[in-house]
Amino acid sequence: MIRALILIALVALPACGSSANECSPQVSCYVKPKVTVFAAASLQPAFDKIAERLHFSATFNYAGTQTLTSQLTQGAQADVFASADTAHMTTLQHAGLIQDAPQVFAHNRLEIAVANGNPKAIHSLADLARGGLVVVLADPSVPAGQYTQQALAKAGVTVKPASLELQVTAVLNKVAVGEADAGIVYVSNVVTSGKVDGVAIPDSQNVIAAYPIATLKDAQNKGAATDFIGFVLSPDGQSILKAAGFESA
Repeated sequence: MIRALILIALVALPACGSSANECSPQVSCYVKPKVTVFAAASLQPAFDKIAERLHFSATFNYAGTQTLTSQLTQGAQADVFASADTAHMTTLQHAGLIQDAPQVFAHNRLEIAVANGNPKAIHSLADLARGGLVVVLADPSVPAGQYTQQALAKAGVTVKPASLELQVTAVLNKVAVGEADAGIVYVSNVVTSGKVDGVAIPDSQNVIAAYPIATLKDAQNKGAATDFIGFVLSPDGQSILKAAGFESA
């Protein structure tokens, strides 16, 4: 009897291997849920840490919010969209691509990124207008670029950027590698980089960025999408975002 049971078990084992086509209606094989998230580039450090805490796998597409919005309106498949502003989320809502009402899960502020030690003695937005400085900014099509233009207008400062980048992390990288003396990024970029110093922008000149998140209507894994958003909004998720320099929703 025992020998017969062992033989039955050995025969059954190959039917439930690692490949999905080894499963059959007669054999139940567990498939780990997976979620595909399109997220603003500034979220990468925090979302990568959040992914480590999930009980399912996550695939991320990080880019400028305007790029992600364009990809989704052109038919790219994803389960969750996390934007660095409400405007692009509204664009997807109007296109009929969002399942439920978006939820703001974090806020962010702008900060001036400078080389470690601040060798150019940059202490304010006004300093960015000085001659001889190489300043890079996010393109106005990017949420960070829009926020930057608003902050500079509040400060009454005109800056002639050496380049306009299509995602805020590109601004950060140019400062980090010495291709620029300064750039305007998010506080979270400075906190998670470790390669630049930050110069605070006063509240009277700053802009608060709101980050909404939502499930996409054509999501292939809506259960995992709901769980992902739930974790982002949970105390544990909020703690990870706070440690990355974001402010609570």
